[in-house]
Order: sequence, then C-alpha cells, then structure tokens
Amino acid sequence: MQLRDFLSYEEIYIQCHDSPDADALASGFGLYTYFQNHGIKTHLIYTGRFRIRKANLVLMVEKLNIPVEYVEEGTLHLTNELLLTVDSQYGAGNITKIPAEHIGIIDHHQMEARNIPDSLILSDFGSCSTVVWKLLCEEQFDPNDYPDLATALYYGLYSDTQQFTEVHNPADKDMHDALKYRNSVFSLLKNSNISSSELEIAAIAILRAVHNKEKRYSLIKSEPCDPNILGLISDLCIQVDSADVCVVYNELPDGIKFSVRSCTKETKACDLAAYLAGKIGSGGGHLEKSGGFINRWLYESRYGSLLTEDYFSIQVQNYLNSFDILDARTSRVDHSRMKSYRRRQLPVGYVQPTQLLSSKTPITIRTIEGDLDLIISEQTYIMINLQGKVSVKSKEDFHEHYLPTKDAYHPKALYLPTIKNRLTGTQIRLSGYIHSCIPLETTIVQAYPLERACKLFPLWDEEKYLPGNIGDYLVALKDQPGDLFIVEKEVFEQTYELI
Repeated sequence: MQLRDFLSYEEIYIQCHDSPDADALASGFGLYTYFQNHGIKTHLIYTGRFRIRKANLVLMVEKLNIPVEYVEEGTLHLTNELLLTVDSQYGAGNITKIPAEHIGIIDHHQMEARNIPDSLILSDFGSCSTVVWKLLCEEQFDPNDYPDLATALYYGLYSDTQQFTEVHNPADKDMHDALKYRNSVFSLLKNSNISSSELEIAAIAILRAVHNKEKRYSLIKSEPCDPNILGLISDLCIQVDSADVCVVYNELPDGIKFSVRSCTKETKACDLAAYLAGKIGSGGGHLEKSGGFINRWLYESRYGSLLTEDYFSIQVQNYLNSFDILDARTSRVDHSRMKSYRRRQLPVGYVQPTQLLSSKTPITIRTIEGDLDLIISEQTYIMINLQGKVSVKSKEDFHEHYLPTKDAYHPKALYLPTIKNRLTGTQIRLSGYIHSCIPLETTIVQAYPLERACKLFPLWDEEKYLPGNIGDYLVALKDQPGDLFIVEKEVFEQTYELI
C-alpha cells in the first residue's frame, strides 16, 4: 500500500479508534496532513461513547493543533468517500463501525480484518505513528517540515512503547532518531500523563502484587490505566530484592497490555515479552525493559475463559522452565552427539564503510537484530548475510577468508542494514553499496539440533546470550570445540551440508 493510491478520492475520512490515544491521534494527524496538502477534503474523526478528556490528550490536541472531530454514532454513511481507519481495523471491537463502501486500514496490531484489500498492518512496529511515518517517507513527504506533526508522531511512539522501553523494530528507531520535535511541548505532554486516580491505581496494584520467591518473579495486575502507568509500576517492583523479573498487566476492551522488567542476564525482558505475546499479540523492547499487547479476540479464541491471572502465571513459569543455560566457558557439551558439517561456499555481502565515510568516524550499524556501535577505519569490513544479519571483520581477516567479486549482493531481509554517522546524525542505507564475496576456505563444524531451547553465553560475550529454539543447531568449530554458537534451523540447513 502507498498513500498515493488514495489521491483519486475527493473526500477522505480518517477514523481513529474509540477513545483515541496519543498514537491514534498522531498517526491520524499524519495522514490528515498528507491528504490536505494534496488538496483533498479530509476529516480526522472518532466516535464511541466517550469524548477525549484525559489531560495529556486534551493538551496534545490543543498544543499541536490536531483538527480531530467527534462524530455521533449513526450520523455518517459514506458512499463515494474513502474511510481510512488508523491504529485500528474496520469491524474490530475497539472502533465503532461506520457504514462505508470504500475502506482502507493502517494499523500495527495483530491482524483481525482479513477481507479489506487496501490494508497495511505491520504488527511488528511499536506504534502506528511509525507505520504512517514510513508511508510519508516513501512519498518524500517529510514530517519535519511540520513541527506539530513531528512532535505528535514522536509522542505517539513514546506513548505506545511505554516511554520508548518497547522500541525494538529498527523502523521505530529510525523514526525516533529522525524526527525534529518541539521539545517544550513534548516535555509538557510526557509530564501530564498521570492523574491522581491513576496514581491510586498504581498504589493498589503494588499492594496486591504476587511474588514467587522460588522462581524470583512478581506478577501484578492493575486496573485499566494509561500504558505508562504499567511502566511506572514495573520500574518500582523490579527493585524488590526477591524478584529478578516482574510482569505488570491490565485488561482493556480490545486486549491485554503488559510491561516486563528484568534485572538478570539469564532473562532478557524483550525475549520474555515476545514469549508472553506468542502468536496472539506482539511484544519486545530492550534487555531490561519491554512490554507488549495481546489481542482480545485471539486470546479468547485460544484460551477461552482462562483468567488472565492464570495465563500470566502459567506462561511465566513455562518460560522459566523451558530452556537450559549454557556457558561456553564452563558448560560441558557432549561432542559425541555432534555430526560433522561442511559450510557451503555461498556468496556473502560486504561493505567497506570508509568508502562512504572518512576513517575514524563513529557510526551505528542498525540491523533487524539491534544496533552496533563502532569507530570505522580502513581495516573495517561489514559482513551481511542473506537474512540481513551483520558481523564486523578486519581487512586482514576478510582477505584471508573471502574473495571479493564485482557483483552486487541483495539480502532477503525485512530491514536492510543502515549506517548512522554519530557525529552528524546522517543515516545511509546500505542497499546500494553491498558487494558480494565468496568464502575461500571450507569451514568444518560439528553440530546437533537442540531438543530443548537454550541460552548460550558465547566466549566473546559473558553478558548477552544467544537464544536457541528447539530445532536450531548448537555449533562448534571443529578445530576450536569450545567456541560454541547457535544457528537458526533454516539458516543452518541452507548454509551447511552433512559430511
């Protein structure tokens, strides 16, 4: 889907979900601004039982000049006009259904509406604001030309990712870095989030916390509140000396919002959040702070009337019991179980960053797996595989093990790596600069498929583990059996062949 696809309409209604939040208002405002600038009569609307009353949202509408209108239910019936639902899906439980013949959807939640052709649903994005920002950028429409809009999008991401703690998708990070927002207004909005009643909700939730001292985790259920309150509660509860992990959650009409904190290296908050969401929601974030959302319809379809208290208790315990811990320094691995494999001589991508930036420039390499900071030199080679994963090699190591070719290399990745100059903030997309190279040597490894999930702390990093799921491969170099690493099942079977 591209926004230009809708420029043939003379009139467009952009509908936020009922009781719109900051992300819905921001993403709707972005679409409104784009279509208005193309001369289309545009309306930004919401309906439902309640008008906007929350202090931070009233301020947001006022300070950022967002032209949102409340429409009484049953007063609209659209025929030639386009109805574009934003941060929600037509026919879903959190949005009043307006009769319309032409419908489009832009959202970041789990897919519910499957019969609307004009839909863009990117459920791995932290906010709908990011989806809209991406669409605007594809149209060469820069939100930074509209300071109110840039600020709204930034606040939309802030609000929907629990103060940026759930930001894990590189597109969210790109928008976060790119927007030139009005700091005074953003500061006002973020400090107007909590009402006295919500402070009371937080206090009651903390008093009712459930602590599992054996497994060292806490579960806290709160009454419905602003998502940022969940983060406030979890930030307090993770400081309890008997808890290494805490999960705070509440039930909303359209699903379950939750916040995760961890202070132990054996549990990444982002991994636990993804596990809790499973296939019925989305979750992620950072190592210590994360969160997510579970779709109500998908939850009830799979778990029926199971209480959320029981769901989280079962899932957290299942997660903590589901994996083994391996440390390449101390763990004993049964190498007799391993078979020998030969690495196929498949092309790999590489980039010489000094062909793009001067030597000694500090950069951030952004990938689907996260950010990598380094200072480049003539010795720096960035390696990129077919899945878009990145590693860094020295010039000497590169030429010893690879033969460069003149061919371009095209990773089949959801997000192609970028380089950010940390001195100027300039971002360079690598898609046009990746060249192909061929491995010179045949690498022999020993490996076996995992029968249980594991977390491997490799020799090169004792703080961050490599996750391995059932079916992935535990791999050791034949001449360095202590150098262990994990390779995903699909990647391993494409890359290695049995000897």
